[in-house]
Amino acid sequence: MTNESNRKRTDFASRVIKAAPQTIYKAFVDPKALVSWLPPKGMKGHIYEFDARAGGAFQLSLTYIDTTHSTQGKTTEDTDFVKGRFLEFVPNERIVWLVEFESDDPVFAGEMIMTWSLEAIPDGTMVTIVCENVPEGIQKEEHDAGLSSTLENLAIYTEKTV
Repeated sequence: MTNESNRKRTDFASRVIKAAPQTIYKAFVDPKALVSWLPPKGMKGHIYEFDARAGGAFQLSLTYIDTTHSTQGKTTEDTDFVKGRFLEFVPNERIVWLVEFESDDPVFAGEMIMTWSLEAIPDGTMVTIVCENVPEGIQKEEHDAGLSSTLENLAIYTEKTV
């Protein structure tokens, strides 16, 4: 018998953002803000459902803007549909999501837990993302690039509102 949890990995990324934790936290609980910074470079997002409270659900799509990307593992040719639940909100400190990827290919499907930690530091906020149980089909290099891009977008969005 194979223990599936042994095949899952944990990815993480962090960045100092020159904004207060309160400003960054607000960017997570406002659906218009979230959809503007969450999609990695080269993608656009759309929110279908968004109930920002512990136990609340969300559903969104991330669509590639250009057509030179790999279509492997996508829900459709150029789009990932994602649904999930908000597991925890600690204002100005932590947000935890359970994200479910939809794909016909089982190595790209499954549930991943994303924990976003906000730590006040003298220069602003250290934002750290920890992704647990990353589906094995998601290439680590691509995931790392996507997480970094999302953090860059979050920095651009929140630093302009300071």
